[in-house]
Amino acid sequence: MQANRESAAAAIERLKAETARAFVGQEELVAHCVIALLAGGHILVEGAPGLGKTLLVRCLARAIGGEARRIQFTPDLMPGDITGNIVLDLATGAFVTRKGPVFCNVLVADEINRAPAKTQAALFEAMQEFQVSLDGVSHALPSPFMVMATENPCEHEGTYPLPDAQKDRFLLKLQVGYPTLAEETALLARVLDGKSGASLDLEAVGQVLSPREVLALRDLAARVRVDPVILDYAARLTAATRDRALFETGAGPRGSLALVRCARARALSEGRDFVIPDDIKALAVPALAHRVTLPAESELEGLDARQAIARVLARVEAPRA
Repeated sequence: MQANRESAAAAIERLKAETARAFVGQEELVAHCVIALLAGGHILVEGAPGLGKTLLVRCLARAIGGEARRIQFTPDLMPGDITGNIVLDLATGAFVTRKGPVFCNVLVADEINRAPAKTQAALFEAMQEFQVSLDGVSHALPSPFMVMATENPCEHEGTYPLPDAQKDRFLLKLQVGYPTLAEETALLARVLDGKSGASLDLEAVGQVLSPREVLALRDLAARVRVDPVILDYAARLTAATRDRALFETGAGPRGSLALVRCARARALSEGRDFVIPDDIKALAVPALAHRVTLPAESELEGLDARQAIARVLARVEAPRA
C-alpha cells in the first residue's frame, strides 16, 4: 500500500507539472483541478475574460489522454447540440441515434453561462447520472467522464446566472485571478518566443496518464481513510452554512460529501492514506461557496460567498487529532 501511495503521488505530480507546461502560475488552481479529477467530480472555473480558464482545462484534458471535446456555449445553442439527436437516415428510411459531443472523457464547456437555462439543463443528467437519454433510451457515457466548465462573472453583459441545481452538480468552483507580475512576465516571454500570435502552444503538453490510470487513481483515493472526527468536522462546517444570520440558503449534504471526497484526493496527492483537518480546511471554500446564497444586506456590505465560508472556517473548531 505504501508503494501504491508513493507511485500515485508521483503520478499526480507529473500531471500537475505537465499541465503547468502551458498554463503559467496558479499552482493552487491547478492542484484543485487535479483533486476534482481524482474525486470523480466536475469543476466550474470562473474569472474575467483572457485569464486562461479555457487554456487550463484544455491542458488538463490533454495530459490525461482519452477523448476530449469542447463546446462553445452561445445563446442559440440547443440541448440536442450537446446530447445528440434521433434523426431519419434518408438512405435507409430508419431512425438512427447520432450522439452529441458529450460522449467523451473530458467535456470542455466553454463560457457555460452564455447559454440559457434550457440548454444548461441538458448537462444535468450527464453530470449526475453519467448517462444521456435519447428517445427514451439511456446511453452510458465513457469512463472516466468529467465536465470542465468555464464561466465569466455574471455582471458581464450577455451572461445568465447558472441555476442553483446545476451549480450544485459541480464538485468545486474555482476562481482564476490576475497573474502576479512575475507570472505575467513569464507568460509574455513564453507566448512571444519566436511567434507573432497571442496564445500558448498546447502541443507542448503531452499525455502523462491514460484513462485507465485515472480510474486506478480514483480507486486509491476512494480507499483513503477518513476518521469519524473528520466526518463530524465536515458535517459541522456544512451545517454552519445554514445559519440564517449569515446565509440566505446553505449547502446541503452534497456539500459535505464534496468536502470529504476532495479531502481524500488531496491526501492521496500528498502521499497519505488518511485525511487530516487541513485537507478539509484547504477545500472548504471551493467546495461550499457556490452552494450557498447570501442575503441582500450582506452583498450590500461587500461580503461575498467565499468570504462568508472563510468566516465559517474561523468559527467552527477543527479536531485536534
